[in-house]
Amino acid sequence: MLFSSIPFLFYFLPAVLLGYFLAPRRLKNSILLIFSLLFYAWGEPENVFIMLAAIILGYVLGLLMEYSQNHALRKAYLIISLVISLGMLGYFKYAGFLISNVGTVTGLSLTVPKIALPIGISFYTFQLISYHVDVYRKKVPAMKNIIDLATYVSLFPQLIAGPIVRYTDLCGQLKNRTHTMEKIAPGTRRFIIGLAKKVLLANAFGELCEIFRMAEEPSVLFCWIYAVAFTLHIYFDFSGYSDMAIGLGKIFGFEFPENFQYPYISKSITEFWRRWHISLGSWFRDYVYIPLGGNRKGKLLWLRNILVVWILTGLWHGAAWNFVLWGLLFAVLLMIEKLFLLKYINDKKVINHVYVIFFVLLSFVIFNADSLIQVKNDFLGMFGLAGLPVASSQAVYQLKNYGGLLLLGVIGTTPIPVVLCKKINETKIGEIVLTLAEPVFLLALLVIVTAYLVDGSFNPFLYFRF
Repeated sequence: MLFSSIPFLFYFLPAVLLGYFLAPRRLKNSILLIFSLLFYAWGEPENVFIMLAAIILGYVLGLLMEYSQNHALRKAYLIISLVISLGMLGYFKYAGFLISNVGTVTGLSLTVPKIALPIGISFYTFQLISYHVDVYRKKVPAMKNIIDLATYVSLFPQLIAGPIVRYTDLCGQLKNRTHTMEKIAPGTRRFIIGLAKKVLLANAFGELCEIFRMAEEPSVLFCWIYAVAFTLHIYFDFSGYSDMAIGLGKIFGFEFPENFQYPYISKSITEFWRRWHISLGSWFRDYVYIPLGGNRKGKLLWLRNILVVWILTGLWHGAAWNFVLWGLLFAVLLMIEKLFLLKYINDKKVINHVYVIFFVLLSFVIFNADSLIQVKNDFLGMFGLAGLPVASSQAVYQLKNYGGLLLLGVIGTTPIPVVLCKKINETKIGEIVLTLAEPVFLLALLVIVTAYLVDGSFNPFLYFRF
């Protein structure tokens, strides 16, 4: 089920809100769990059993680690947990990719199995891994109530596309959280704004990308329009989902971590990855990079650790070579920055921003390609090496058609709208106007979004496939 769908907005969400707020405190997690399982089972009911199996195993292994006084045995339970969790993820997400590549390398005629990828498995697997690692490290006690643990793993606002919420973030909130208008009002605002980002901006940029792929008159200009459009599409799609998840979390009394902090205003690739998909970057830092030794064991091992983390980050996004290449690109850029480049670009405000945007554009062209051949063709087209004209009538037409929206999207990736609202709010009249205008504006947004959803057809969430 999509957040940006009529069934979710007007049937599922009202039902869960009614059931949740009517339920006594001791049953609120149970209500959330029931509706979360229904949410997950909506499109592929058979996969809910895979998640339930992961939850039960996670619960049992967590308790075994908690009650074991033998360090070696605790470590064995952790290893079993990692083998099972990563084994399940590996089977569903990477088995076909691995077999296909083994066949290509060896020349053997191997049958590549068609294994359906359960939606959200990358996210809830990482949540269970972080739970077990933190229990093993004795940072948190194991959850004794299986309903609470199952609610943590399956919580529908962030189940499908994050942010990746760690058990340390939610363990206290699962037991005790408050529900006030001070949370519900900003949560509702955050949800509607995220919904509008997804439906009104991300979907439109996604349609422009589809137009490019079907273009009869490709050109260098059109290749760059596509690169910009997809870069905006993935930002508004994913940050919009995160906004909706964080907003829904607030409504139910939870505080989820932020996942985006205006990444496109970054002055280095290092800063970009502190602002983009923050929950994933911090997860790899704390559970892979630091355990490997981080930057504490000499330069060569430090560079190796960066390389390992970014190959894994690429593969986390998908079982395809374009994702490996995408991860390698960022690994190389981060190595170069950390070795010498940062000290030269830190104070060059225009150059460093152009450098970041240029490589981010290239990275997302790689990210969205169907194959390495398509990556090559897209790059040749962008740099005038594919024999394409500089411009075409179709490219100019689409630029005129989408130009205003592209500009609006660029502005929307910056803090400018928020800064303007804060400036207006600093005056007494401005504060009154904003207070009166906000509910009207949000209601209008919801009406417009509903009209688009009733009338539209292009409405996927990009990160559902991960």
